Amino acid sequence: MADFPNCPKCNSSYTYTDGSGFVCPECGHEWSAESNTENNEDNKIVKDANGNVLSDGDTVTIIKDLKVKGSTSSIKIGTKVKNIRLIDGDHDIDCKIDGFGAMQLKSEFVKKV
Repeated sequence: MADFPNCPKCNSSYTYTDGSGFVCPECGHEWSAESNTENNEDNKIVKDANGNVLSDGDTVTIIKDLKVKGSTSSIKIGTKVKNIRLIDGDHDIDCKIDGFGAMQLKSEFVKKV
């Protein structure tokens, strides 16, 4: 059995490699192989439209009607999104929205509840 590092978030020993990084099957945390510390991911601070700091598991509300590519309907203002997950990239929130499914949102279009 290969000797992989423990998960920096939950300290699980059941980690595995995925491409050039590591994945924890218990908490879902992913980190790169070059830096086995959690500091890289924690340095990025994501804020909502009002300047509140967002974190994984937060509940947010949509502050603007958002058009959905490939759909005739849009996500309406005031839609509540529970249990968000922060990711890297232009769209920095990964979530599931009732009636639409898995989506990625920009933090500038949400506010923390």
